Amino acid sequence: MFEPHDEMSEMDVTDLRKHVEYSQDKGLLDTMEKRRRVKKDLLKTRSYNIVLVCLNAEQEIPSRPEPYDVCFYIVEGSGTFTVGNEKAELSSGQMVFAPANVARGIKSKEGIVVLGIQEPH
Repeated sequence: MFEPHDEMSEMDVTDLRKHVEYSQDKGLLDTMEKRRRVKKDLLKTRSYNIVLVCLNAEQEIPSRPEPYDVCFYIVEGSGTFTVGNEKAELSSGQMVFAPANVARGIKSKEGIVVLGIQEPH
């Protein structure tokens, strides 16, 4: 994880490809421990958090409510995103918003890398 700086003149650059790491677990990632392996905190600030989620083909983070807003941006790959009772097939370059306390989940098709921009929590 890289840390924000208080001084505006300082800048951190990171290569997302260096942070991509997949879990060897198959199918449903139904425990916090299994999800922790596919979700990495990249940046935490007072205003937002950025996480990187990497799923192999057919891996799934089950739908569940979370107490914060999140916007998912698909960096590469494709998958099915569930928000509430709706499902959408999304691929690289697309984005979806999931409000706080509404169930959300991800099921990868071919492997997927997603940036999550979250409300701080």
